[in-house]
Order: sequence, then C-alpha cells, then structure tokens
Amino acid sequence: MEYTTLGRTGRRVSRLGFGGATAGLRNYLKPFDPERPEDADPIVAAIRRAYELGVTYYDTAAGYGAGASERIFGRGLEGIDPESIFLATKVGPSAKGVVRPSLEASLRNLGRDWIDLLQLHGTTFSDEQMGWILDDDGLLADLEQARDEGLIRYIGLTYEGHDPNLFRLVETGRFDVAQIQYNLLFQHPYDGRRQAGVMFDLEAQGMGIVTMRTTTSGILQRWINMVNPENTHDYTPDLIQFQLSNPLIDVALVGMRSVQRVEQNVALANDLAGRMDLEQVHTYYV
Repeated sequence: MEYTTLGRTGRRVSRLGFGGATAGLRNYLKPFDPERPEDADPIVAAIRRAYELGVTYYDTAAGYGAGASERIFGRGLEGIDPESIFLATKVGPSAKGVVRPSLEASLRNLGRDWIDLLQLHGTTFSDEQMGWILDDDGLLADLEQARDEGLIRYIGLTYEGHDPNLFRLVETGRFDVAQIQYNLLFQHPYDGRRQAGVMFDLEAQGMGIVTMRTTTSGILQRWINMVNPENTHDYTPDLIQFQLSNPLIDVALVGMRSVQRVEQNVALANDLAGRMDLEQVHTYYV
C-alpha cells in the first residue's frame, strides 16, 4: 500500500481511502438500503478486509443516511486499534450550535470516544452559512472547542464547488484538511499547466488534500455508454489511477460495497506502474 503524510497533521495515511457515501445513502448509484442486512453486512466485511490489506483512511458522515453509514463503519472498525487508522466524519452546517450534538451522535454511531477528523460537510456554502461558520461564536469555534477537549484531533471541510467562499475558508488557516471534488471530469481544483486551482492554495497552507467522487459517481461511465453502447472497457481503474497520479492529492476516496471491490482497488493502488504522467496527458502540441 502506498502511504503519504496528510499535510500538517503529520499523520501517515494510505493514499487509497474508504469512502462512506455508498455505505449510507439509499439507492445511491444502484438499488441499496443501508438498513437491510444483506446490503449492509457486505460493507462491514469490506471495511475489515480493507484494514487487513493496509487501508488506513476511513471517511463517513452523519448525513449519509441519517447516521447509517457511521453505524456500518462502527461495526466494520470494531475492535481495531483507533491509533492504527485515520477516521473522519462530518457535520452539516445547518445552523449555529449543531456541532456538539452532531458530534456526540457520531461518536455513539461509531462506537468511539474520539475521532481523528471532523469536517464541515458542504457542497458549497452560502453567505449565510459562512456567517454561521466564521462568527466568533460560530461552527469553526465550536470545532476548535471540540478539538481542545480531545473529542477530535483535526478540523476539516468538504466542498464540491470551486468558488470564492472555498478560498475564503482556506485562507483562515484554521482548517487542517480539505476534501474537495476532483476527478477526470472536474479538474478545476488542479490546473498543473498554470499552477492554478485550490489544490495549490491548500498545499501552500500545508493542509491535507483528500478528493471525493474519484470515479465520477458513474457520470463518465454513463456518458460513454450513451455515446458508445458497445464499449467493453471498464474505465473505473483508469479513473482511480488518474487520481493517484496527482502529486498533490494525499488521499483519493473510493466507495466500496464488497470484499471483491476492496481487493481489486487495493491491487490497483499497489500498481505504481499504472500511474500516469499528467503533464503528458495535458500536452497540446506534439
């Protein structure tokens, strides 16, 4: 397994991360119910197998099925030394005062006394939400209080957009990790030719960089099937290798619902010869 240091946290983590959205959201990408044992139990087994194979980064959220994903992760990680993994969850910035009750529920769901990383869970943040976050008595102050009490170790944010409010949060210098949307289809966070995009700002701040929607949430695959129905190539491994080829990305999250998928993805992550030269990928003239 390939490992790296997660920004200024100084923590050594696997570059392949186990994403939790597919563990908690009903009918996400295909028919699925996290409350049904025949759907949930294979993910519990997948989490345990991932740990056996060296995956150390696990990411879930209170918002994935109203805690369903957290409960599945809690089962999968039960009995595993918490110091041997990096566990992250999230709290939605729905209003001031939500951090503590959300965190306490997450700890119960996960069966933990503390977690490594608590992230403000956003697609984008409105100006109103930015006020809730950055006010003196806001959500960021509540996160820092939870860190000072030892309930969490690090503070993060998740963001799917690429707008001024994202850069504003990064510039506070108060976040340790950012989870952002980046993949073959959505490359705005990293323009290697121009050294532009939020990844470069995150790197300058010393923040850990985690990416979501690594395999495009099936969008690329559906598009290919629309324009080329006879296509027989599975692009999923290529999409993961594209992500792991980016030198600024610490962890690429992938949702995995079976032991077989875990074993396939770990083998892929271990295939360093499969990495791509991104400068060559973006070359215009030959």
